[in-house]
Amino acid sequence: MKAVILAAGKGSRLKNVGLSLPKPMIKFKGKPILEHNIDLCKSFGIKEIFINTHHLADKIKNYFGDGSKFGVNITYSYESFLIGTAGALNNFRIFLNQTPFFVIYGDNYHQFDLMALVNKQKETEAIAIIGFHWKEDVTESGVAEFDDNGKILKFIEKPKYGETTSKWVNAGIYYLHPKILDFIPEGFSDFGRDIFPKLIENNIPLFGVFYYKELYSFDTPDQLIKNKGNYET
Repeated sequence: MKAVILAAGKGSRLKNVGLSLPKPMIKFKGKPILEHNIDLCKSFGIKEIFINTHHLADKIKNYFGDGSKFGVNITYSYESFLIGTAGALNNFRIFLNQTPFFVIYGDNYHQFDLMALVNKQKETEAIAIIGFHWKEDVTESGVAEFDDNGKILKFIEKPKYGETTSKWVNAGIYYLHPKILDFIPEGFSDFGRDIFPKLIENNIPLFGVFYYKELYSFDTPDQLIKNKGNYET
């Protein structure tokens, strides 16, 4: 199995704390969040890993190298300008066009059961299986509504207050069939804003898998302090 771990974001909302690292390199529980995600992949037998980079890319590459120290093989891409969570896959198309693969947002910490997504895809043969976690305030997240079988009926990126009653938000963990590459255009595109809504609009089934433990994110100074992330070099 293969995984793309997204690690190109700037962490713009953290600039006021003097962040001198790429956000996925923030330390949590003693090591970078990105390393936790690589360890998670390895624990499920995923050793072919693709990482996109942009902001302070050398700090990621110098730490992880080719991945051999961590028991995996890493292939990098460098984005001179950001091309979005979905657009990032374009630089790895040649490696992803044969079998289903994971996409994992590299700046979140969680212990998601990745096989739950694999099993859901085998059961449904859906083009995309999306991991979700519960969050009381959904206004800064992608949120979905479902039928009783977990089929996604609606996907809303950063909904306005009262726009949905769902509290299940995008956990940044996907298991995708290579056919999804046909829906990703050249240039910038985002899964939550562009790709998932387009698939639903075209009646292409997407399904969710639900994570009932806490997911730790580090998007704002408040979250960084609350979750005790170490952002110093």
